[in-house]
Amino acid sequence: MPKYYKTSKVIENINNANAIELNNFNTKLDSTLNQFFIDTADFSLENWEKEFGIKINKNLDIEFRKTKIKAKLRGQGTVTVTLIKNVAASFSNGSVDVIEDNANYQFTIKFISTLGIPPNMSDLQNAIENIKPAHLKALYSFTYNTNNDLSIMTNDMLSGFTHDQLRTQIF
Repeated sequence: MPKYYKTSKVIENINNANAIELNNFNTKLDSTLNQFFIDTADFSLENWEKEFGIKINKNLDIEFRKTKIKAKLRGQGTVTVTLIKNVAASFSNGSVDVIEDNANYQFTIKFISTLGIPPNMSDLQNAIENIKPAHLKALYSFTYNTNNDLSIMTNDMLSGFTHDQLRTQIF
C-alpha cells in the first residue's frame, strides 16, 4: 500500500474490518475441520452417530457420545482379541486385557487400570454383544482395592470412607 494510506482512517477501518472477517473465517474453517475427527467433533456428532447406526441422545455428555462412536468405529471388521480389547478400552478409558477360554466358548474382559465397574458398563456390554461372535460368551472381571492396598491407612483414616469408596478409590 502507498505510504499515504498509513494515516487514512478509511483504510484503517477497512483493514480492521478485513482482519475481523479473516479471523472469523479462520475460526469457522478450524471448526469445520475439527468435525472430520471424532476426538475434536462437536456439532457433527449426530452425523457420526447416524453413520454408525447409534441411537442419538443429545442429553448424553459429548465425551460419552464420542466414546460410543469410537467403539463402534473400532468394532468394524473381523473380530479379534485386539479389536475386543480396543473397544473395551475406549469405554473404560483405561487398560484392559482379554483372556480367551476357547474350550468353554467364552472370553473374559479384565479391567486392569480402572477400579470398580466403569460408569458406562451397559453401553460397553452392548458394544461387545454387537461385535462378538454369537457363539461366544463375554464375561467381565473388575479390579478393586485389596486389604493389602489399604494397609497403609489407619483405622481412623478408613472410617471416613464407605465400603464402596474403599474398594474403588485410588489412595
